[in-house]
Amino acid sequence: MPKTNRLICFSAYKQKILRTLFTYVTASIFIIIGNYNTLFAQNLSKELTQIVEKPRHARIMFYNCENLFDIYDDTLKNDEEFLPDGERHWNNNKYYTKLNNICKVIAAVGGWQPPEFVGLCEIESGKALHDLTKNTPLYLFEYKIIHKESPDRRGIDVALLYNPKSYTPIKNTFITISFPDNPKKYTRDILYSKGVLPKGDTIHLFVNHWPSRWGGQLESEGYRLYVASVLKSHTDSILSVHKNANIVIIGDFNDEPTNKSILQVLKAQTEIGKLVQNKLYNLTYISNYGKSYGTHKFHGNWGILDQIIVSGNLLNRQNGLYTTPESTVIFNAGFLLENDKSYLGSKPYRTFVGFKYNAGYSDHFPVFIDLYREN
Repeated sequence: MPKTNRLICFSAYKQKILRTLFTYVTASIFIIIGNYNTLFAQNLSKELTQIVEKPRHARIMFYNCENLFDIYDDTLKNDEEFLPDGERHWNNNKYYTKLNNICKVIAAVGGWQPPEFVGLCEIESGKALHDLTKNTPLYLFEYKIIHKESPDRRGIDVALLYNPKSYTPIKNTFITISFPDNPKKYTRDILYSKGVLPKGDTIHLFVNHWPSRWGGQLESEGYRLYVASVLKSHTDSILSVHKNANIVIIGDFNDEPTNKSILQVLKAQTEIGKLVQNKLYNLTYISNYGKSYGTHKFHGNWGILDQIIVSGNLLNRQNGLYTTPESTVIFNAGFLLENDKSYLGSKPYRTFVGFKYNAGYSDHFPVFIDLYREN
């Protein structure tokens, strides 16, 4: 073998060894400390610390990871800019920094224990999910993965991680979106998982990433309206058979809670009023309306694109399994923020600003909801 090739191979091998050592050393620290969240507690406000450490029956988290691409070329995807020789110079070091950043966020959201469910979007591949759950300290928690390659042109998908001790899937379906007026346009599937919690409660969980506003909000609105109608037909189908179904809808909807797609098509209510078991309620809006922050900041304006919507049955304490609006949280921890030099205040500490590598987490904040049980 030529000397140059030997050096390249040795370098790659050395990187692999160092990465493995880093993973196991970090994991050992988690074990020694006992409470893995202690590593991140100094970054949380007292109020947020109390929230994440609150006991629950199950915690469901959603996070737009902002382009978690692996470093390998997929000829069926438009992933060229996220390659080592691409425009973003997406190399092994940046990739593993990204993975460990996401690991840190998931751990911090968990509080005393990891979240029972983690919905994710902007994930390129099963490889990225494998590395996230097996080659970072998340391997300690033995998350199982629900994922399928979607037809999105850039190859970004939705996925669900779950703790197999806390959830037993009965049915997993990927709802493909086919636009009648534009069959050549592709977008992410909606992930649907039906399963059972430890006390026997059945839940229906939908993970979403609706079409972006690229090209303009109004110009792209029709696509989100259509996806909303597809999701609505599925929730209606469930509720027509089981009026008291426990439905949780999470995702980046690329629309606000008061936009037509969510308010008029999906019919997710923005206030509770008289509770109706088989209606949908937008708890992220109800619990965060009027606050000085959201889940995403664009041109100096905060918005709530990442939302959690539940069926009315889950707001009934007599249901056994239940939640409350106050249990729906935008996780705006200090370590996920940086100064907003253009528009003042703060903004999400993202991985890239344009094409400039920023080494942060994401341009979105995570959101989560807690489920409780009376007995």
